[in-house]
Amino acid sequence: MSYTRTFVDLDKLIHDRESFDCDEPELNNFIRTQATRLMDAGISKTMVLPASVSLPNGKTPICAFYSISPTSIKREDLPDNFAKKLPRYPIPVFLLAQLAVHKEFKGLGLGKVALVNALEYFYNISAHMPAYAVVVDCLNKNAESFYLKYGFQELFKYNERSRLFIPMKQVSELFR
Repeated sequence: MSYTRTFVDLDKLIHDRESFDCDEPELNNFIRTQATRLMDAGISKTMVLPASVSLPNGKTPICAFYSISPTSIKREDLPDNFAKKLPRYPIPVFLLAQLAVHKEFKGLGLGKVALVNALEYFYNISAHMPAYAVVVDCLNKNAESFYLKYGFQELFKYNERSRLFIPMKQVSELFR
């Protein structure tokens, strides 16, 4: 299976969600059962990287995806050197809620491609709707290592999971 070069909005009529498998049941379940429902509710947006060839059912497999949403964090959650210049009310941030690569494409750099695409999307949105940072909740240690490698920093841990962030100023430097 090969993939296209462009992420597009998830469309349940076009994209085959059932065939997606990244070896993480929580992420598989999200793309199969929750992503379109959350998009329809106006809560999040899911972008997919489709395969270049359709399945016999006429739908296109998903090679990678990410899901994004607005959210906020408390000033107190940020490290002191970041928090001291911020107001004392909730700080608007972007949430990279989900990111996954089909197991057939693991190790080919599609995770990085999806992350860069998501960060560029946030960068473009921030021109119209500013946010302080991008946050991500890591599903496991592998995900945490992945994001740390690309400049994310730890906010805090809860229930054995890490919440990481990268300031939008740092994201902006990537795309200027």
